[in-house]
Amino acid sequence: MLAGLFLAAGLVFSAMLGTTAWVKIKNSQFITVKGSARKNIKSDLGIWSGSFTTEAATLLEAQKKLKEDRVRVHEFLTNAGMTNHAFTPIVIEEKRATFQTLVTNSEPGNWKVTGSEERNVGYKLRQSVEVRSEEVDRIVQLDSDSTALVEQGVLFTTDSPRFIYTKAGEAKIEMLGEATKDARTRAEQIATQGGRGIANLHDADMGIFQITPLNNSQTSGEGMNDTTSVEKTIMAVVTTTFTLN
Repeated sequence: MLAGLFLAAGLVFSAMLGTTAWVKIKNSQFITVKGSARKNIKSDLGIWSGSFTTEAATLLEAQKKLKEDRVRVHEFLTNAGMTNHAFTPIVIEEKRATFQTLVTNSEPGNWKVTGSEERNVGYKLRQSVEVRSEEVDRIVQLDSDSTALVEQGVLFTTDSPRFIYTKAGEAKIEMLGEATKDARTRAEQIATQGGRGIANLHDADMGIFQITPLNNSQTSGEGMNDTTSVEKTIMAVVTTTFTLN
């Protein structure tokens, strides 16, 4: 008997909720709905960079070593088919060390520091190189193969490659259109339940545009523009208000 009462109460409550929603649609002239759209894309620009350093007691010797390493880096990139690369200017760092002046007292082994002086002990030179290519898969391979330079004796370090979708602006317009269509479909479904129909789009507010790694559901209130992955997902959200008829 109690179970029957609970079931009856539940049905009445559900009916009340449905009636309330219907009344709101029935008495309103507007309906506000969010719509979204997703699209999987592939990056069309890869950026890879690295730097190499040399150290020597004299500037001339350090420059000579750096020049030899630059030739090896150039050959590595050329053999990889990356002719579109650019070297940055050389950064020169002077290596200095502090030397103390010691004098002995009257007793042997009893030393006293009387002063200190900084002196040049060598030079450290660094140069960077950057590669840009529309063949993003080759950028991935290049980053993997760069250990060959270390094996040749080059003190070479790399930055994480960046992958960019350059047509994001065009995609944004397309995705907002798709999100608005999705919002209208949702609005029509809701309005139909209240015996109403959708008339015109009253206004639309664009939400945050997100570019995330493929199938990644992570979002940010400030928007995301992933540069770590080749395959990405674009998501657009729009809040729309339609007039009812």
